Amino acid sequence: MTQAEKRIDALADRAKKAADRVHASTSKTKEKLESQVLEARAGADKTTQDLQDKAGDSRDEGSQRWSEIRQEWRAHIAKVQEKADTQKQEARADRAEVRAELAEEDALSAIDFAYLAVEDAEWAALDAELARMEANELAAASA
Repeated sequence: MTQAEKRIDALADRAKKAADRVHASTSKTKEKLESQVLEARAGADKTTQDLQDKAGDSRDEGSQRWSEIRQEWRAHIAKVQEKADTQKQEARADRAEVRAELAEEDALSAIDFAYLAVEDAEWAALDAELARMEANELAAASA
């Protein structure tokens, strides 16, 4: 199994875990849900740091561009989180509905971005497999 295959499987497993947790969230207490939000945020922050550390080892322009995209996305998420934190502190009844609607819109945008990222990951993994196959064919032909 190639690295791309392993990672796409891990991605699918992670997406399934996220879906399961979101579906189960409606039956949680507020305190449990707040705890899960903090856990998910900490997990996203750790993954971001791991990817940034790995990006330092990038060898090509394509990898560097993905690093830039991840950084731009994380900056966007940081703004969303900051806005959410500020709005939580101002949580009056008249603002709670607006905050909920904005949070739902942010979640849908993040899901759309993740969907696109999965499609891009599929394309990139398949393209990498094709490039490896072509390289192997050329190496065999010139041997």
